[in-house]
Amino acid sequence: MNVGIVCYASVGGSGVVATELGRVLAQRGHEVHLISHDPPFRWREGEPRFFFEHVTVPPYPLFLEPQYLLALVNTIVRVARERRLDIVHAHYAVPHATAAYLADQMLSAASGPTVPRTITTLHGTDITLVGSDPSYSSVVAFSIEQSHGVTAVSHSLATDTIRTLGITRDIRVIPNFLDVDRYQRRPDPALRARVRGSDQDAAILLHTSNFRPVKRIGAVVEVFAQVRARVPAKLVLVGDGPERRRVERLVTEAGLTADVQFAGEQPDALPWLSIADLFLLPSAQESFGLSALEAMACEVPVIASHVGGLPEVVTEGVTGHLRAPEDTAGMTSAALALLQDPARRLAMGRAAADDVRRRFQQDTVVPVYERMYEEVIAEGGK
Repeated sequence: MNVGIVCYASVGGSGVVATELGRVLAQRGHEVHLISHDPPFRWREGEPRFFFEHVTVPPYPLFLEPQYLLALVNTIVRVARERRLDIVHAHYAVPHATAAYLADQMLSAASGPTVPRTITTLHGTDITLVGSDPSYSSVVAFSIEQSHGVTAVSHSLATDTIRTLGITRDIRVIPNFLDVDRYQRRPDPALRARVRGSDQDAAILLHTSNFRPVKRIGAVVEVFAQVRARVPAKLVLVGDGPERRRVERLVTEAGLTADVQFAGEQPDALPWLSIADLFLLPSAQESFGLSALEAMACEVPVIASHVGGLPEVVTEGVTGHLRAPEDTAGMTSAALALLQDPARRLAMGRAAADDVRRRFQQDTVVPVYERMYEEVIAEGGK
């Protein structure tokens, strides 16, 4: 099949998942074209059958802001015609589902090759935050309804979409996935020693995110401070974003500067995950929790909020612990219990990695997307 994947280029989960899906599809013999305003974070030039299609937004003085939607529609139409796409797969509803619908209408109205079928994958804040805003909700709901197939990364997100937008069509749940041959713990004694510094007995707690308010990184610092008061520990914060300066101030005010490292954005989080003892994710909302899945694959137990799709990823008491978002004391107690019982912590980490291999590996999940592609193509021929 020839597949066009529309996604954001940023470090966020939807762009990462879309790019990894494209990579695996290309490896499985399909021709894949990534369509975005910049090369996505995980895309690498030169991979066979895996191409990047740039969306160019020309400046025009009349417009108050760049007309990305129009440029995106135009690019989808061009690529569909030139590459004879069978599928246009829009990741993240806003504005990609709308762009896919408009492109479908343009292609259907013109004579020419077969019109590609459209699929929309919902990832989270495109529904729970942006898509549910009254300024966007009607057009987002319409665009989703007009897709030939719709998927969501968790049952929680599918339920939220139906409730908040009144969607009546079927939403198929296809979870996020990992390359488990790559995502596994790879010890790095030098990095672990560097993070520990003069305290080589310290446990290492880790958080990775795009530093948005929904991630509640202040709560990460709060839990760490309570843990650090009881056991030797270091905290590593991987990522960057709008909350970073505020969190830096919190760390300074709490007197934790010597024990907290801001690692910034990392092209590869695997070395950092491989030195961690626990992963903290006290988010206000997570429709899936890809960062938690990556930690689990690296044998790191997860202490997280019991919200959204996280209970579908983290099994309480088996692969990690889930507490109410505001229950930082409960998260602290769970973290301390594991840090003070190394055998249990290590067993939980192994169980987490086993669970990822069983439920979330790419060789299990990507064929589900392929079957969906085949189904919507077949339906279009009826």
